Amino acid sequence: MGFTVIIPAAGQGKRMGKDINKLFLKIKGETIIRRTVSVFENMKSCEQIFIAAHPEEVNIMEKHLKDFQKVAGIIPGGKERQHSIYEVLKVLVNTEVVIVHDGARPFVTEEKVEQLYEDTLEHGAVILAVQAKDTIKKVINGIVEETYQRETVWQVQTPQSFKREIILKAYQLADSESFVGTDDASLVERAGFKVHVLSGDYDNIKITTTEDLVIAESIIERRGIHDV
Repeated sequence: MGFTVIIPAAGQGKRMGKDINKLFLKIKGETIIRRTVSVFENMKSCEQIFIAAHPEEVNIMEKHLKDFQKVAGIIPGGKERQHSIYEVLKVLVNTEVVIVHDGARPFVTEEKVEQLYEDTLEHGAVILAVQAKDTIKKVINGIVEETYQRETVWQVQTPQSFKREIILKAYQLADSESFVGTDDASLVERAGFKVHVLSGDYDNIKITTTEDLVIAESIIERRGIHDV
């Protein structure tokens, strides 16, 4: 048995000054969402892919992804990212591991996902992260309160991977207490489970701004990535 991927894909393009979902923007001739989905489509360990889409974009998402064999469903999402993922979790049954990945991160590698999956089978909850390059300070009202030791500070990415029973319990608890976390791992931590960290890749950026689009093009050129 392999893993199931949930891709929250309701992000808007407001920070890019766009009126459409940023995942429908093209980079080097291919949309961001297709580049992201193709990573998992090509993996033997990936059994199925679910997309959590904005309710008004389900049809257009289906058109963009109609040729992907492993896309098992495009589910109307909720008010928050967390609610969208929970809607998909409710319909998952025959899967051992659930991997959640941002639709706007098209550059995660198959090798890193495979390693994440294998580590999850052993540990139950594993996330990708990279060590912070810059000094991180806690600032309140414009005043530095604390400087963190850089070697202990990690910038968390996706994919984040969990055994199904762990992430489902974490989401059920959060839902019962109306708690909204910053990522999936925060819910799992809050539910009392240990979350392990796998060192990620600095290329695994989340495309959010117009500057990120420029960086994304350079990554594609450097890696020699072809159209999907």
